[in-house]
Amino acid sequence: MRRGKLITFEGGEGAGKSTQVALLAERLRAAGIEAVLTREPGGTPLAEAIRGLVLEAEPEPVTELLLFAAARAEHVTKVIRPALERGRWVVSDRFIDSTRVYQGVLGGVPHALISAIEEGSVAPTFPDLTVILDLPPAEGRKRTQARGALTRFDAADDAYHENLRRAFRDFAQSEPERCVVIDGARAPDEIADDVWSLVEARLLAGAH
Repeated sequence: MRRGKLITFEGGEGAGKSTQVALLAERLRAAGIEAVLTREPGGTPLAEAIRGLVLEAEPEPVTELLLFAAARAEHVTKVIRPALERGRWVVSDRFIDSTRVYQGVLGGVPHALISAIEEGSVAPTFPDLTVILDLPPAEGRKRTQARGALTRFDAADDAYHENLRRAFRDFAQSEPERCVVIDGARAPDEIADDVWSLVEARLLAGAH
């Protein structure tokens, strides 16, 4: 059986990741591909419990890294890897790049530590494609405020969100074979069309 594909969506707060995850899954299913939707932190009961804990508390960056890594290890072992082995495609709202940006670039956790933890909790299950939805922080803030209660990440200051946006762009530049930046300030259907074109070109061409 052909292994499935892992597609992850990344970006700042309010960038529209959840919407695009759902739209892509719909298109994959319409194309006859079984798709599994998931998110991070989350995806399993334990990982969802860790999600609630981290969003409510404000742990130190290394503590936060380890909590997210524990959630991810569960997620990869119990959800992502089994689905891929069964030939399903997995579409995830956030994955390793969020840790690299939030706890690494913004939290100051050394890259070497993050890489070592990835090797133990993720490898060899890395994304086949990562879509980074790029959005000006002011627009992201409007969207998060419109949807209601803000997490502590949503409520961070302007400088934090500017650094967040820059860090995601930098990672995209450093791994162009995996990461693609897409303008997230447009209508959802327009973005979804671009995402689908990308999936067709990079993952579906020659796959059947």
